[in-house]
Amino acid sequence: MKHVSLILAAFALFLSACSQDPAPVATVEPQPAAVEEVAQPEPAPVAEDGEEAESVMVEESTGEPEAAEDQPIILAQADTSAESQDWQFTEGTHFSRMVPAQPTVGGADKIEVAEFFWYGCNHCFDFEPYVNRWAEELPADVRFVRVPALWNQLVAIHGKLFYTEEVLAESGKLADREGFRQAVFLELHRRGNRLASESAIIAIFERFGVSEADFKSAWSSFEVAQKLRVADDLARRYGLSSVPLIVVNGKYRTGAGEAGSYPKLLEVIDELIERERLNR
Repeated sequence: MKHVSLILAAFALFLSACSQDPAPVATVEPQPAAVEEVAQPEPAPVAEDGEEAESVMVEESTGEPEAAEDQPIILAQADTSAESQDWQFTEGTHFSRMVPAQPTVGGADKIEVAEFFWYGCNHCFDFEPYVNRWAEELPADVRFVRVPALWNQLVAIHGKLFYTEEVLAESGKLADREGFRQAVFLELHRRGNRLASESAIIAIFERFGVSEADFKSAWSSFEVAQKLRVADDLARRYGLSSVPLIVVNGKYRTGAGEAGSYPKLLEVIDELIERERLNR
């Protein structure tokens, strides 16, 4: 009997070592390990006509909400804003920003590049071939406009000449506008003709097939007067103090002095266009 008691005590000690939280088992008979039963598939229900009815499978929930099947997958997007780019030119050195941005000549449908100029300016004359070649390959989303300076009486006369030229070209009465523009520059910078009077200006228009009557009609038109008012307003808004001055989309100002040369100025303009394109 003593041997039986020792055997039962040893067996109880063995069972208590398998649990992290042992319970008294001396009076409990050891139970066989539970055998997990494998659920057997139930036979598919049979419809009244003898065919198997469509079965419905119900999945157990894992405790986590399932993603909707139609929910789009959102991928991480790279930051392509203008502020995140590594630009070649620097604000405050190669260009300045106007805050707030100012109106433009045209609408907001395109990025506008405006050149403020004066026919009598030597620098504008030198810049002319560079900007003309650049303007020949404008992207579809860019508009290039010229705005004349109006500082004093003579400069204002040349500004009125420019808008008279523009109105006559738009009406088809001045066919070769680029040739006319070059002729005006040559009169001022090669021939010493100051184009300071209406009669001197009429003479150059007549050389390009514009009658005196058509010239006078455009020269004194409301359309030319309105264009001059817009030019004067923009010059004040943009802080025009020298020419040639380039303004990109009413926001950025630059010139050859800031850029360092005329070819570099065109590179600055292209970069400012790209900045605006990324911000649209």
